Amino acid sequence: MDFFFNPEGIAVIGASADPMKVGYYILKNTLGGYRGRVYPVNPRYETLQGVQCYPDIESIPSGFELAIYFIPARFLPDTIRACAKKGVRGIIIESAGFAEVGEAGRELQEESVRMAREHGIRLWGPNCMGLLDGYKRHVFSFLMSDQVFDLLKPGNASFIVQSGMLSAGFLLMMLERGGLGISKMCSIGNKCDVHETELLKYLIEDDSTEVIGMYVESIKDPAGFMECSRSTSKPIVMLKGGQSPAGARAAASHTASMAGDYTVMRHVFEQCGITEVFDINELMDMVRGFSKTRLLEHDAGTSIVTFSGGGGIITSDMLHARGLKVADLTPESLKALEEVFPEWMAPSHPVDIWPAIEKNGYQKVYARTIDILMNDPGVDSLIIHLFANRMDASYLRGLVTMKERCGKPVIAWCVGNGEKLGAFKAELEDMGIPVFEEMVRGVDFLAAFKRHVRKKGNPLTAGEVPVPESLPG
Repeated sequence: MDFFFNPEGIAVIGASADPMKVGYYILKNTLGGYRGRVYPVNPRYETLQGVQCYPDIESIPSGFELAIYFIPARFLPDTIRACAKKGVRGIIIESAGFAEVGEAGRELQEESVRMAREHGIRLWGPNCMGLLDGYKRHVFSFLMSDQVFDLLKPGNASFIVQSGMLSAGFLLMMLERGGLGISKMCSIGNKCDVHETELLKYLIEDDSTEVIGMYVESIKDPAGFMECSRSTSKPIVMLKGGQSPAGARAAASHTASMAGDYTVMRHVFEQCGITEVFDINELMDMVRGFSKTRLLEHDAGTSIVTFSGGGGIITSDMLHARGLKVADLTPESLKALEEVFPEWMAPSHPVDIWPAIEKNGYQKVYARTIDILMNDPGVDSLIIHLFANRMDASYLRGLVTMKERCGKPVIAWCVGNGEKLGAFKAELEDMGIPVFEEMVRGVDFLAAFKRHVRKKGNPLTAGEVPVPESLPG
């Protein structure tokens, strides 16, 4: 797969000078980050965006490894033949008009795959967004945004997404929200050749990828998919499309996917230690949480720091509903908390620190309370409620090294409004503390993280899952 991500030379077939057309952005994005040779192909232009343009593939003066294709579907077989003469190893097909549109499109797609295999060329797509690499700054995609390079930050999260426009919208939403750095984003569309199991294996072996998010409508090579999923300690977060009969029918017309039996797939995900989610925002939140959370040194209970007694009660109920234990603080910890609490109030758990804040202020109370709880042997993780508009994120800087030293996950839930809230959340997440807009989503993440650690941390668990010869879809 590496020639897709780091090719020696790229041809952009269907490049355009019109900023209203996709071909314009494919070329602009490719030139914006890729540092190798780029060959626009369009017979109507001599130059495009400051680069010499060629009337056809045959006119390109030297060989190249990758072609990005955005012209009508019917020209793909001729393009494959021409690319074979130039030593092309892969073609990213971002055009639609293949198996998703009916029998004629299916026949064209199958003919193209057969021809590509004869010439040793791999096909990515069709009907897809292409790929991005946050570290190399490669954007081989129709993504129509002038801000993509300003927003694209390198990080440890990679994605495999079957839908083209969904992955484009999802990516822009993620980048604009912030808090999540991207290693690789792979949009695979109809996956006529390159499919999610191959890319999953590639990302598992990729040193810059530490968590993998997926949206798929079907799974090719299910036995290989299970083997990959079971073999890795990297978290995999899955949003499966086509769960319902109506969704399965829509998947068939969208990317020509046979969605398969969702009940079977759900058990596969559970057995392989995959975290399943049920909407795009949940996928984004789970991946962001995993990207910032590394260690769970022991299994005890979760401690809660709150500015509201009611908030602590609700969070406790959420933990209980998900099978998570609320921590039992040691007498020594409760005694130490008296240092910042008023004389008339004995500390308890969850730790409602509002009376302490009124006496000693935010900085002193949060710093001392967190230090006590993170060093309590009955605490394995921390949920912290924060007032964004009344606090400074710098109060929590010591928490970053403390959570790594103690091996205790920390998640935050914030209240506030306006620019102050956005800036506060961004600063916390830059420090490595995931912030959740909904309290329940943070608790869901903590439950998923603990399940992941328990399953992947026990070498006997992985070996107990049988691999079937085939699965529906």
